[in-house]
Amino acid sequence: MIKTEKILHLKSSRGRKVRVVREHYLREHIPCFSALCQADCTNEGKVLSADVTHYVVPDAGVVRDFLEVLEFRELRGVVFTQTACQAVQHSRGRRQYNRLRNLLKDPRHDCVLFCNEFQQYAYCPREQGEAQDKWQTRCVYHAAVWYYDHLAGLQPVVMITEDPAAVSEYSSLKSGVYVISTQEYLQSFWPDLQGALELHSSISQALQERESEGQEREYAEHLPPEVLEAGIKSGRYLQGTLNVNKHRAQSEAFVRVEGSTSKNEELNTDVLVCGMKLRNRAVHGDVVAVELLPRTEWRGRNTALTEAEGEAGEEPQSQPMPTGCVVGILQRNWRDYVVTFPLWEEVQSQSHGSQRILVIPWDYRLPKIRISTQQAEALQGHRAIVRLDSWDSTSLYPNGHFVRVLGKAGELETEIQTILTENSIHVPPFSEAQLREMPQNSQENPWQVEPGQVGARRDLRDTHLVFSIDPKGCEDVDDTLSVRTLPGGALELGVHIADVTHFVRAGSLTDLEARSRATTYYLADRRYDMLPSVLSADLCSLLGGKDRYAMSVLWQLDAQSLAVQQVWFGRTLIRSSYQLHYELAQSLLSGDEGAEVPELAPLDPAERRGRREELCRALEALTHVARHLRARRDEGGALELEGVEVRAQLDADRNITALVPRQPLEVHETVAECMIYANHWVARKIQESFPHQALLRQHPGPRQQFFSQLMDSAKARGFTIDTRSNKALADSLDRAVDPQDPLVNRLLRMMATQAMSNALYFSTGACSQDQFNHYGLALDRYTHFTSPIRRYADVIVHRLLTAALEKDKEVEPKEAPASNKELEALAHHINDKNRAAQHAQKQSTELFQCLYFKDKDPMTDERCVADAVVYAIRANGMLVFIPRYGVKGAVYLNNRDGQVISVRADGSCEWQSGSLQRHPDRISTSTGSGTHTFCLFDHITVRISVQSSRCHADRLCLEVISSLRHEAAEPGSQKAGQGRAELVQEVVRWAEEASQREAEGRAGAPKLSREEREFRQSKKPNLYTILQEIQELALSDPNLTPEPQTCATTA
Repeated sequence: MIKTEKILHLKSSRGRKVRVVREHYLREHIPCFSALCQADCTNEGKVLSADVTHYVVPDAGVVRDFLEVLEFRELRGVVFTQTACQAVQHSRGRRQYNRLRNLLKDPRHDCVLFCNEFQQYAYCPREQGEAQDKWQTRCVYHAAVWYYDHLAGLQPVVMITEDPAAVSEYSSLKSGVYVISTQEYLQSFWPDLQGALELHSSISQALQERESEGQEREYAEHLPPEVLEAGIKSGRYLQGTLNVNKHRAQSEAFVRVEGSTSKNEELNTDVLVCGMKLRNRAVHGDVVAVELLPRTEWRGRNTALTEAEGEAGEEPQSQPMPTGCVVGILQRNWRDYVVTFPLWEEVQSQSHGSQRILVIPWDYRLPKIRISTQQAEALQGHRAIVRLDSWDSTSLYPNGHFVRVLGKAGELETEIQTILTENSIHVPPFSEAQLREMPQNSQENPWQVEPGQVGARRDLRDTHLVFSIDPKGCEDVDDTLSVRTLPGGALELGVHIADVTHFVRAGSLTDLEARSRATTYYLADRRYDMLPSVLSADLCSLLGGKDRYAMSVLWQLDAQSLAVQQVWFGRTLIRSSYQLHYELAQSLLSGDEGAEVPELAPLDPAERRGRREELCRALEALTHVARHLRARRDEGGALELEGVEVRAQLDADRNITALVPRQPLEVHETVAECMIYANHWVARKIQESFPHQALLRQHPGPRQQFFSQLMDSAKARGFTIDTRSNKALADSLDRAVDPQDPLVNRLLRMMATQAMSNALYFSTGACSQDQFNHYGLALDRYTHFTSPIRRYADVIVHRLLTAALEKDKEVEPKEAPASNKELEALAHHINDKNRAAQHAQKQSTELFQCLYFKDKDPMTDERCVADAVVYAIRANGMLVFIPRYGVKGAVYLNNRDGQVISVRADGSCEWQSGSLQRHPDRISTSTGSGTHTFCLFDHITVRISVQSSRCHADRLCLEVISSLRHEAAEPGSQKAGQGRAELVQEVVRWAEEASQREAEGRAGAPKLSREEREFRQSKKPNLYTILQEIQELALSDPNLTPEPQTCATTA
């Protein structure tokens, strides 16, 4: 080991330059992390493949500016030097550096870190007067030479750089070490990797033109980080996340203040930021520092409905609230953005011969983005992905670069990919390496229970009557149930969950992919699985008559009181005897002799009768236990809020043909109660075993001010809602029933749902035990254990439960539980992905609704006319709910010409000059023909049309055409939910026809193999949760800025 010194020039917390001299130790033996190593290096962890044609070493400039190109998984054998990584850390900040670190840790990428600055023969001290970039390039070149020599010339080494001088200086110094430009490298070694070539070209253009901005300042300069930090500590500045109002993106944004401890209550709320100038180049999602304006300049939220941006005229405001301006950006949370290229005429008018154009983001909350491209004419009307690079104070718009094209705007596949990208959902096909980790199960090589597992697990195949109850046609059965009477008279209740963790080992490629996805994503016409289908639809699906591995919870209950006497957790081996669907199970419970159980059909009549009676007794006992469990939770204040009750109807080819309303059956609640009970007891077990590192799910109580709309609406109908506790809320909702109109109670429950906070995963070491409770379910501890096929949180909980059982046996855990810090970071990641999944599902539903109505003439097609119920009053209109289609939207009572709705004697409506007068529970229109008042919960008739947008998502427009209830909504006419079924059926058929036409156009393209079709993404939605959010629009107010809240009953 050799000791030397390293001189660093740093900045102090006050911004002063400081010269720091540090001891620097050089060692002869530094791991090379190559499979070709001939020197017996201690290479632990990731190792570079030996089956590549060369190793590539990017210099500091390439890693700093072109990291996105290096993230392509096709690029293998990449050696990142310590010098290049430190350059990224010092020049690009923590976010980019963490991105590089994650790339190095990810085993799916064939790249390693070489600590060249600690290697005795690769280290290069910086010479006096040498420019930093020149020194960094020299260090990387010497590292490349050392690598080549260290491997005894077995592997050529290519150094890539953006510095032409470096290419000239180093390209011919060492045989076997090649120095070329990044562009030449991609063109020579990866000519088929067109995406990487185009991305490199786009970034290069953006870098070249970044200096051509004008010098006139458009925005105030951001304050230095040290000033912001001191100001936040002193209370002068407030820190929070910027949230732009998508309905008023140019004029209204809010900063949700983090950790404010001000004694002034009004400063503990959101801070309003009005206009782009005061937003000062902050983008939606950025963490910013804001300074409050003088109280005389405070303004209120806009309370009027808005039809489009830039609407003129004075608009009503709420009470003044804290208002401020952004003075600095603490963290940029930029992501991939979908934009639409303008028409060529617009490009020509704005570019004036330059290659720089303004593209329009799909998300209303973002400003236009300036990019450089030579493909503007070819891509007009197309959607593409861009990334932001910078936003200088001298530029009106942020600068970015083009990444790749998604497709032509308006096409179904383009719009679906837009939704996924906008929600940061990345679901590439499962790789061959991941699929090689999967067990085999085919006719030639059927999967069998391993002999070692029979002895290691509790075998329930011959002792327990195990059965599943799921929607009809369900393929991924991840839970089964059992109930039996023990010899002493006690009852034994069992919940058996697919043992996914047996097949998915921690740290495997499949596990890393599942962790990255965090959940299965369900869209209106497809799903993207978290796990390959050989697990989700086969070996981890507890199918009838198949031997399967499970994780089980067995309770021994007192026969009279049903009190728990004993509980057992462990791995089991089960064979489900019956695969029931909900309607069949309910028929058996009701004593319907005509209900046929498929598994009993081959038996003789006597045996069939005995087995049927046994099954019915089990279902009755299960229902009895579930009623008791629900009653106990009801006593604690469990909430029953408005949810979605739809199921998919399939044809012989398992394609969706319709959605039909699911009739509420007691068996639905029976299964749900058993799952909730299992989740609760597993939460208790893992929390007691690992008090500071268990993954639980909390649902905090909502803020009382969020109940204001619910309380005011109920009061208008003569009901009182008590929100002091979950028990009081549940009871008052049960009493708020209008016998003349059942929709009143339904809408009130929707409002209660909207007031709820999101249920979130957390690590028990991150908060005190009094914060563990689940408000909606009225439980002190709760987690997710019952769906590991489609939720990664359940996978973590299964591993924690296994570790807890090993701890009880005083056995060293095979996999040590994650630390509190690691688990909390993982919980944040899963929460983010769950939120993204909800948003994507909601947006895909809106897309299908628009596609359904788009080709219909709203003036003549009766399907465009529907009954609607008023559920909220605004300054210039109403918010209504359409039960037939599950749609919520705004109905305007005035227009841009200053006219208002006038109601004729027969209830029909027309536009006339007049005025509006708003009250808390009603709104009146006054014209020369008279005055009409629309009240909360009134039924009106609306016409549905589609407002198309080339650059953004289409949206539905609702227009009141009669103040009376629509005839089709009267009792005895069209069934509720039939419109939703019709909507999805038609749009799916339209999409299939479009896909067929596209396939015919690509008839010459190679077909997918059976393995590719089986193990990649599926377009068949999961039957357990298929389109359960088709009516999610009914749970979120489109004119409120907060994100949609999760229904508490989804736990």
